Amino acid sequence: MSSHYEVLGVSKDATSEEIKKAYRKLARKLHPDVNPGEDASEKFKLVTRAYEVLSDAEKRANYDSTGNENGTGQSGFGGGGFGGGGGFGDIFEQFFGGGGGGAQGPASRTQRGRDALITATIDLADAVAGTVYPLDMETAVTCSVCEGSCCRPGTSPVTCDICHGAGQIQRPVRSFLGQMMTVETCASCRGFGTTIPDPCNECNGQGRVRERISKQLKVPAGVASGTRIHLTNQGEAGPGGGPNGDLYVEIEVRRHKVFERDGVDLHARMNVPMTAAALGADLDLETFDDIQVIEVESGAQSGDTVRLPGLGVPRLRGGKRGDIIVHLQVETPTKVDAAQRDLLEQLAKLRGEEFAEGRLDSNGGMFSRLRGKLGNLGS
Repeated sequence: MSSHYEVLGVSKDATSEEIKKAYRKLARKLHPDVNPGEDASEKFKLVTRAYEVLSDAEKRANYDSTGNENGTGQSGFGGGGFGGGGGFGDIFEQFFGGGGGGAQGPASRTQRGRDALITATIDLADAVAGTVYPLDMETAVTCSVCEGSCCRPGTSPVTCDICHGAGQIQRPVRSFLGQMMTVETCASCRGFGTTIPDPCNECNGQGRVRERISKQLKVPAGVASGTRIHLTNQGEAGPGGGPNGDLYVEIEVRRHKVFERDGVDLHARMNVPMTAAALGADLDLETFDDIQVIEVESGAQSGDTVRLPGLGVPRLRGGKRGDIIVHLQVETPTKVDAAQRDLLEQLAKLRGEEFAEGRLDSNGGMFSRLRGKLGNLGS
């Protein structure tokens, strides 16, 4: 069997450019479109295989050291004469801009519709309890007159008289190989293989029209901003009576004037009068279930919290609800009248606070820790 170098007619020390030039010269002579003989076809396969090996530095090195391109002593042609990958199709495409793929047949007018994405804005109460949201949108629907056929009722598509139903036409072109045939989409039928002499007047031969439609969307409890609800086959209708795409509805939850959401928990800030914080009180809070009584204990401080279990947001995929966490903020009066001032002064006297000074935290708070660090620096 001739070596790859002998097949291409080059020496073993030929450069990559010399190898490429030799291959092109032989390909012009032996390509099946130029030379249809069986002997030429077999030679063209050998030439192509030789070029595939010698144009690859790694394959060429293996071939030079072992006498074959895979380094195992086995035939480099494998079961089909072109190894495991690449082969004639890749080489041909590299040089001639095609792949020998051949005609693929006419395209179908029937295609799947596009997916659609819309936004639904709901209140926090709807996210907690779930709701039915009215969707109103403009989309493509199958034409009710032609029922997606694209033709005027009583008519049908006819075979294209240019491509004769193939959807493609072959044209001769000249190249360095000589005259070759290229495949192009038929301009008359746009690749469908058929034409529609009498298109539907309602949809202009598209098989679908745009309409504004309304539908009800079930929004489950527990959704949050960014949650997407997937509705299969409820997107745009496809051309030519094709199936609908899918519809995605992205949820946006409005901010609430009282509650702020953190996962499945709801947080609220409640202002507590100074006297109520000192004496204790029961204050009402309206939740998404009912009015809850917040028990403010005597001596409550700003930052204290009261937890209402199971009144938060449900988990989207089931399970118990989160909690409501109420953060207390003690209100100190900014303006007092004479009578109020007199009472506050009496209270300060009774508590020995009429000449009160600021006190540092003696239980290891921030100031005591700072004092300790400063003392250590001086020792």
